[in-house]
Amino acid sequence: MGSSDERARRVSNLMPNGKAIWVPIDHGVSSWPVQGLQDTATLLSSLRKDGCDAVIAHKGVVSANDSSPPFLMHLSASTIHGGRHSSDKVLVASAEEAVARGAAGVSVQVNLGDEFEYRMLERLGRVSEDCHRLQIPLLGMIYPRGPGLVVDGDPTNGAAHAVRLAWELGCDAVKTSWPGSKEAFAEVVSAAPIPVLIAGGESSGDFATVLKMVADSLSVGGAGVCMGRQIFADLEPAKCIRALRALIHEGASLEDSVKHVL
Repeated sequence: MGSSDERARRVSNLMPNGKAIWVPIDHGVSSWPVQGLQDTATLLSSLRKDGCDAVIAHKGVVSANDSSPPFLMHLSASTIHGGRHSSDKVLVASAEEAVARGAAGVSVQVNLGDEFEYRMLERLGRVSEDCHRLQIPLLGMIYPRGPGLVVDGDPTNGAAHAVRLAWELGCDAVKTSWPGSKEAFAEVVSAAPIPVLIAGGESSGDFATVLKMVADSLSVGGAGVCMGRQIFADLEPAKCIRALRALIHEGASLEDSVKHVL
């Protein structure tokens, strides 16, 4: 088996049949306290039992837990206390360290339109090079959200560009913002031939509405979710995971998947 085949195999292990339920729990670095992350061990046990495909977390969490579900180690960090640098995601780990700590892959964040976007792109490029050498999966968390974002005439509000950028810089999958409609998301998915996962944003307390967004994304070629707060900040995260599994992996209708959270 060639090296590219090995990397593809590792990606497929994290994305059964090309679909994914990935849950990022890295939010405690950016700010604290965070609702739902106070008892990480119990949360991870629930995610494992109820069918999450992978968890994105920082190095300390990866080392403190076993590899079920698999971890993607998040390499990017900043905090709410950083002033004009609060959205400038610096590298706090490497791909080599992720492998040593038992992670199945890594993730890197870039905020398009941020004042320091160019630095984040350089960091993504360096990690991409390392992942190519080590043949491990790379998730790009690419968010079109900075004040310099140029979206005139773009119905995706920069999300399609985020996806294209992730692919061209070597990511195996990309997480980006929901552009507001399945018509716009169809353009996002068509921007590059890698799996596109949608973010959830802040917890809304209305997971049935989240499931409608996920169903719309799947109907036009989306690959699933990379969703944290909508799940772990819910009063019953296990129900959220079961609903997502029904929708994403089991082919259930929206109506049937919503029954899991009613």
